[in-house]
Amino acid sequence: MKDQSIILSVKNLSVDFPVKGGLPFAKKKYVQAVTDVSLDIIEGETFGVVGESGCGKSTLANAMIGMIRPTKGEVFFKNQSLFELDRKSFIETRRHMQMIFQDPYSSLNPRWNVFQIISEPMYIRGGYTEDEMKIRVLELLKLVGLDENDLYRNPSDFSGGQRQRIGIARAIILNPDFLVCDEPVSALDVSVHAQILNLLIEIQKKLNLTYVFISHNLAVVKCICDNMIIMYLGNVVESGKSSVVFKNPQHPYTHALLSAVLDMNVDKNKKRTILKGDIPSPIDPPKGCRFWQRCPFAMVGCKDHKPDLIEIEKDHQVACFKVTGFSQEQIEQGFDQLIGVTVLTDEKSE
Repeated sequence: MKDQSIILSVKNLSVDFPVKGGLPFAKKKYVQAVTDVSLDIIEGETFGVVGESGCGKSTLANAMIGMIRPTKGEVFFKNQSLFELDRKSFIETRRHMQMIFQDPYSSLNPRWNVFQIISEPMYIRGGYTEDEMKIRVLELLKLVGLDENDLYRNPSDFSGGQRQRIGIARAIILNPDFLVCDEPVSALDVSVHAQILNLLIEIQKKLNLTYVFISHNLAVVKCICDNMIIMYLGNVVESGKSSVVFKNPQHPYTHALLSAVLDMNVDKNKKRTILKGDIPSPIDPPKGCRFWQRCPFAMVGCKDHKPDLIEIEKDHQVACFKVTGFSQEQIEQGFDQLIGVTVLTDEKSE
């Protein structure tokens, strides 16, 4: 990347959602979807956000582009505090931040044709004639690998991969700088994954886009992401350059995720880590490290003390006491006594 300027920064961002229902005089409860996340995204890069379903990665991405207002914290886009802008400035800034949705079957209006779907952002923004919109839509159809004959067809006429191409065209029609790709291939047939990923890479190079790539698939993230964070129950547990994290994973949760990746080159007798227990509720998460109840290396201090995200080497940060250690005073108090749960392993054999 030639330009190392930061296009978007997230500072101590948290997002809580109130839980509806319950007794009228009971204490109000909240789903703690994202907790105290900070990160910087460099212009022109692909930034990966990785984790299991429910870890808060999509909520974080929605807050990044202003679709959700955070409970606390700030988002800076091109050095402007996104949530302190007046309405007019916010709308103008949001034009530069768009999203490709996960499911192309539900994100496209089935009653609209391709022209109506792709041109909708231009129509909402206003100031364009129908001829100008048509020229722009035809230009983008060619860019995403579709034909001008598709202009007035409906979504039901297309395959999943073709629908996602339509969604990509819609996302870039206003010439954004920043694009959130929310699991853009997870709802598609495996046979078209590579086609869509290659298309995204090609478009990024042509239009100089910055991507936030949300995924639970570490194999995909390894291929296309420059930097990444790994989230668990709303917290970032490991972050850094993708090449460094994959080469030297440190957090026990990262190890478990990597163990689950299918790799034809791995020894068939290699043991795979299978985490024991369920993910705790985000309504009442653990007080200390949110992973300790499933961690094979959990210590006494992990129960009540939350580890900070600490740099352990260049371009690599981890939030784990096993890696960063306790203070001498905490060790004297027995914080480092092992209480880890047993982790199931699955030995691969013939």
